[in-house]
Amino acid sequence: MNARVVDTDFRAQLEGYGLTTANILYRMPDHPTLLQTFLWQRYDLAPKFPELEKFLDFWNRELDGPIHSVEVAHAPVIGPGEWRHVKGLYRMH
Repeated sequence: MNARVVDTDFRAQLEGYGLTTANILYRMPDHPTLLQTFLWQRYDLAPKFPELEKFLDFWNRELDGPIHSVEVAHAPVIGPGEWRHVKGLYRMH
C-alpha cells in the first residue's frame, strides 16, 4: 500500500464534512398505520446535507415505505481542540 494514499473519510473531514446521523421514520408499506425506524449515518456537509438529500431522493424514488419524518444530528469530527485554563490544582488524600 502506498504511504501517500489518504483515506477518503479523513479527506472528507479535512474538507469540512462532519458525521451526520439521520433517524428516518417511515410507514410500513403493508401496514401504513405502523411506523418503522431506519438509522442512516455518513459524512456530510451541513447545513445543506447533499449526501442525505441524495439518499432521501433515492428512498422516495425506489422504496415503497413513505417517509413520515427525519431527525438529523450533525457533528464536525475535526475541529479546534477544547482548551480550558485551570486556575488551581487540588489534591485529595
